[in-house]
Amino acid sequence: MDPIQRVATRKVYRNNWMTVREDAIRRADGSEGIYGVVDKPTYALIIPMDGDRVLLVDQFRYPVGERRWEFCQGTAPDLAETPPAELARRELREETGLRAETVTEIGLLEVAPGMSSQRGHVYLATDLTEGEPERELEEQDMTTAWFTRTEVEKMISAGGITDAQSIAAYTLLLLHERR
Repeated sequence: MDPIQRVATRKVYRNNWMTVREDAIRRADGSEGIYGVVDKPTYALIIPMDGDRVLLVDQFRYPVGERRWEFCQGTAPDLAETPPAELARRELREETGLRAETVTEIGLLEVAPGMSSQRGHVYLATDLTEGEPERELEEQDMTTAWFTRTEVEKMISAGGITDAQSIAAYTLLLLHERR
């Protein structure tokens, strides 16, 4: 039995990308409470790698009001049942124009499990072929650049990369290479 049981739920807000719900809960000791939960579709994060280089995307992130370097990543709310590896290939093509011969899953991330149900599958993309990006309207200002692994690690250390999913995915890459 779960230590927390949902007694009731209500949708507080919904759009194509997320739902915010408020759950009335009962804890194991019988006390009651409320949980606010952000439900978002599963996402895929892709690390395109060519030798010692990885490709990052740079884009304006509205909630923090600044541009951010990160690995390409995204969801497909209209295609929620899309297998994660297919979603990864789609995001890679859309955001960077790259096509990958080999896509290897290297891990799973939970964005913020204390408040969100969203999970992300992390992939390593290799054997790459260049093409034209197929960006969505929100991605029009996106740019891409190749960085050496040493440069990426310096960017993480210096605060040039702050996206938690990208930093965690880079750690998964390091662990994957140790296997």
